[in-house]
Amino acid sequence: MAYLYKQIKSKFFEFIPILLLFFISLNGNSIMNLKFFSVYIHYILVYYWVLRNPAALGYGFIFLSGIISDVIFGLPLGVNALSLLIIAAVAAYVRVVTVRITLINDWISFIPALLLANFIYFLSLYYSDYSVSYLYLFKDSIFTLIFYPILWVLFSLILNLARS
Repeated sequence: MAYLYKQIKSKFFEFIPILLLFFISLNGNSIMNLKFFSVYIHYILVYYWVLRNPAALGYGFIFLSGIISDVIFGLPLGVNALSLLIIAAVAAYVRVVTVRITLINDWISFIPALLLANFIYFLSLYYSDYSVSYLYLFKDSIFTLIFYPILWVLFSLILNLARS
């Protein structure tokens, strides 16, 4: 009975990343709007789980989540999906070349992923004739980078609960 309970608990915690991914997409809260700044939770979620447990989030789920976000936000189809897949690609590369798992390594490697994803996001919207605010994009990227350690700790707890 204890073994069955442990398996059920483990499976529940394994599904949390997918549930969070689609909850954020369907709720339209891939951007956490606080009073003075915003945080791209989608980016942090995808980066962490592709980096630490790639079996938890498949690329198809990430793409579908991006398409759902595009529909909800009214953006051209594929803008968020492409940005999320760029984040996932950088995370997959970092996973291959990383020797030690530390918060500092993950945080520093998140910077180029965030810059590249925002560059693709900007180019996609620019060539789709959408107005893009450089300052808004830069400010949100900075606060996303600042909030990464907080969510890293939270996701690490979830990952440890899934493995125990």
